[in-house]
Order: sequence, then structure tokens, then C-alpha cells
Amino acid sequence: MGIFDKCYSFEEAKKLEQAGYYPYFRVISTEQDTEVLVNGQKMLMMGSNSYLGLTNHPKVKEASINAIKKYGSGCAGSRFLNGTLDIHIELEEKLAELTGKDASLVFATGYQANVGSIATIVLKGDYVITDKLDHASIIDGCRLSYGEMLRFNHNDMNSLEKVLQKINNSSSSSSKNALIVVDGIFSMEGDIADIPNIVKLCEKYNASLMVDEAHSLGVLHKTGAGAAMHFGLSDKTDLIMGTFSKSLASVGGFIAADKDIIHYLKHFSRALIFSASLPPASAASVLEALKIMQNEPERIEKLWENTHYMADAFKNMGFNTGTSNTPVIPLHIGDMMDTFKMWKFLAEEGVFINPVIPPAVPPSASMIRCSFMATHSKDQLDFALDKFQKAGKMLNIIK
Repeated sequence: MGIFDKCYSFEEAKKLEQAGYYPYFRVISTEQDTEVLVNGQKMLMMGSNSYLGLTNHPKVKEASINAIKKYGSGCAGSRFLNGTLDIHIELEEKLAELTGKDASLVFATGYQANVGSIATIVLKGDYVITDKLDHASIIDGCRLSYGEMLRFNHNDMNSLEKVLQKINNSSSSSSKNALIVVDGIFSMEGDIADIPNIVKLCEKYNASLMVDEAHSLGVLHKTGAGAAMHFGLSDKTDLIMGTFSKSLASVGGFIAADKDIIHYLKHFSRALIFSASLPPASAASVLEALKIMQNEPERIEKLWENTHYMADAFKNMGFNTGTSNTPVIPLHIGDMMDTFKMWKFLAEEGVFINPVIPPAVPPSASMIRCSFMATHSKDQLDFALDKFQKAGKMLNIIK
């Protein structure tokens, strides 16, 4: 057996391509807006994480261009050495203020922010506890740590308490330090973490809490600060993580926490120390996006107006949207082939959505993942609903 045999024997994706059901790596040749051009076809974008519709905002683009003119295209080094710019510091101050924390630390990607924080904080003898539907970057951070990872059933507080009791009753560790890590909004199910009850369990069992605000930043709370602030519990949340690739129109990520925690991460996080820093254009575009989010709260209001409109329409048609209560709305299909057929029909009709199949979800739990933007017009939403209804009836998913 050669080390590359697995590569040469991987045929599933090729078979899907040959059958015309391969939905991945589609090439978009326009900016990420409510409408995009895919292989020359105009499509209504219903699968973007640009919740506030800022990726093509003129002021965001202008800020990015001006940063390149001033600082160049990159920093040519890590934050630890020659790659810290004044706009990185300004951005970190703004993010700390937004999340209600003492300080924050910016990473080059959201993935690095999770991996670089969890793997640094959780050491040998510690426990890290994750929701079973947490994002892959959280899971990878846990695996790279030297601690023991335990999991609880999705948003199930009884399941979480059993895990905490297990740690409490364990004789294998004298410290019993535990960090619970959850998504603020779960990226596939579209529901919100039960942070109030998680905080109660943290206090009961002396555990710490980290919330990944990747999909809740710009979505929850009137300021867009995310789930922890939405519940008024940012002060009870030890680590707040967020990304720039969704509502904040760029790429990158951050951790916000007490200043001593951030100071520690600055000196021990391998993902920070051994990676080039966030490019100037990205930092500047995030700063501008934060300013727009603050100055135009109507964007968040419009996002929720669109969300409620689509959620109600899907339910009235008979689609199963599960536990979603955010702009991420899954349509639970079940059968993988039916999911691919629905994706293909919608694509041919000019609607861009994302199919989700195993191993991303359990067997027989395939879904269509929709996500909505503040900048979608009612006419666009109605156009999409008509196509969804036709697809659902054609495949006998709805009556």
C-alpha cells in the first residue's frame, strides 16, 4: 500500500461530477452580492454568510484599497515579530469594546483563532467540552490540545451536566479544569446556544466558557455583538471568538477576553506566532464594516425581517426547518440523492444554495442550507420561494 493509494482510489466526487450532481467549488466571477455570476449564469445567492451584505459596500472596498496604498499588500511576517501594524491594534481595541471585554487578539483566519486559542489554553490534565454540532475548527483545536475532549448532545443541558458530573467525580485529575466551547449560532442547524443555562452549569461546576460568535456576530444583539451579548452574559463568557468572513466582509478572526488571557495567548499561541499576520487590506475593511454596522443598525433589523419572512414561508409550505431561529435556515431533506436533486433543480432555476451531506451530517440527515442577507429584496425572496416550492413538490418533500 502506497501512501497516496487513498488519493487514487477516491472516486465518489468524480462519479457525482460525471452524473451532473457535483455542487462544490463552483466558480463565481462577480462580487459576493445578492446576485452572482456562476459559469456565465446569473444566480440569486441564497448560500452566502455575508449576513449584513457588506462585502461589496463602497466604503469597505475603499478602506481596503487605501490600506494597500499605505501599508502594501502584506506584512511579511508574524504579529510576534515584524507584522503588527497600528491598524491591528486599533481593530483589537474596537473588537474588545464591541464584545465587552478588556482586550482582543486578531488572527489571520477564524480557523486559526479557534485552533490557536483552544490548543493553547487547554493543557494536560484539563478538560475541554464541546457540543456535538460545534464547528470543525473547534474540534481541531481540542484535538491539538493536550487536554481530554468530552462531548455533549446538541444544546442538551442534561447531557452537558452529566459530562460535568463525570469530570467532578473523576479521580484521574487533581485540577479538574474544564472549558466548555459552543457556537453562538450553529452553522448548520441555525439555532442559538443555550448560553443562560450553560452559564448556570459553569457556575455550579466551576467550569469556564468560550463562545464562537462566527455566525452570530452582526446577527444577534442590536449592536451585532453576538450571542453572549444577546443574553447579557458577555461578562460570564470567558472567551469570545469571532470571524471577519461573515458579517464583517473580509477574512480573519479574533479572541476577546481578560487582558491577562490575551497577553498569555500572544506569547504562547503557535497559530499566532508562526503565521503571517492579517493583511492590511483585511484589517482596514473590518474596521470599516464595524463602523457601518454601528452607524446603520437598520441592517440588522432588515436581516431579521428577511429571516422571519423566509422562515414563516418555508414552514407554511411544509418544509422541515428543524430548530433554526436565525438567518441560517436548513431545509431537512433526509435522503442524500433527493438533496442533490433539489440542489440541481434550484441551480438550473437560478438559485444558489448549499447541499449538506454526510459526513457533515449524520446518515439520512442531508439538508439544503439556506442563509439570508440584509440586502435581499422582497422580490428576490419571493422569486426564491417560488423555486423552492416547485422543487419541494417535484421531489415529494412537501405536498
